[in-house]
Amino acid sequence: MTDTWPIIAPAPGTPTCAPPSFEPERGWTVTRHADVRAALTDPAFQVPAVDTGPPGTLAWLRATVSRFSAPPRHAERRAVVVAALAPLNPDDLRHDAARLTVAALDRAGDRVDVMRELARPVPLRVLAHRLGFADPAAAGTAVAVVAAAYHPGVDPALTAQADRAVAALLALAPDGPPTVRANLIGLLVQACDATAGLIGAAAHHLLPPAAPSASVTAATADLLAEVLRLDPPVRATRRVTVDGVRLGGQELPAGSPVLLRFDAANRDPHAFTDPGTFQPGRPGAGLVTFGAGERGCPGDRHALALATGVFGVLGERCRRGPKPLHHEPHPTLRVPTTLEVSVR
Repeated sequence: MTDTWPIIAPAPGTPTCAPPSFEPERGWTVTRHADVRAALTDPAFQVPAVDTGPPGTLAWLRATVSRFSAPPRHAERRAVVVAALAPLNPDDLRHDAARLTVAALDRAGDRVDVMRELARPVPLRVLAHRLGFADPAAAGTAVAVVAAAYHPGVDPALTAQADRAVAALLALAPDGPPTVRANLIGLLVQACDATAGLIGAAAHHLLPPAAPSASVTAATADLLAEVLRLDPPVRATRRVTVDGVRLGGQELPAGSPVLLRFDAANRDPHAFTDPGTFQPGRPGAGLVTFGAGERGCPGDRHALALATGVFGVLGERCRRGPKPLHHEPHPTLRVPTTLEVSVR
């Protein structure tokens, strides 16, 4: 890592901040920081409902986890996740992730694909172990399959693979009621792409193309917070209005689909001074990447600790490769496909 901070341009398709806008085919798009936060904390905006399925399937998992649960069930299911995370010390997670990253680099030779070898498997293996899953490596592999099909509307072939992966994860999960085990799996799935995307973005933007240097004046956590702001792995989230509501000067009728753009809100000049500049440790109105309100991510500190453990080692031992970066096709996630670095 170097002391010269990068210029991180908006990802393709990132809208500028403006009042909520409506398109007949897509519904409402919300881009301003204040409007996004207001929607995240207003009970008139709810997560779209998902269909359930037979126990042990992907559809059953989606319908059982707190993320997609309707208000009457959300609080109790979120409490399961909060209770599971409470004993996990972020410093321990960071240490475990750093240790596994060192071991992976030691056996990698002179080059390694960050996404395949580190960004996904290391955080998942650490978290699965700490949550009590048998065979954390196998659990991490199964979680990646589920994550690829987690959002509704994917290829049926991926859904069939994910059904088998959910069954495998249930066999590896610690004993407990089905709802508890489903939400432990959901916690791993939520961490999969989001944490991998953060690590990949940080490696792409912050690792130098020349020999690595240990001289850096900002804490790794502050560096990652700015990457989260300027190139978030979760670019947006969806809501639907259950009542008519006024937002940002616009009247949204009940039943309106709403897309909340984190990537735009994190660059709002009314919330962040000089928003396009990379400033580790900056004061500001706060990231919306982890959400807010009763559905804000309960594992934000844990995710940052896992990413910090991996990236801290990368910054000491790796430099960025010359290949252009490509991202997986996804409407709301931004996760690199491959990212090769050289290892010293």
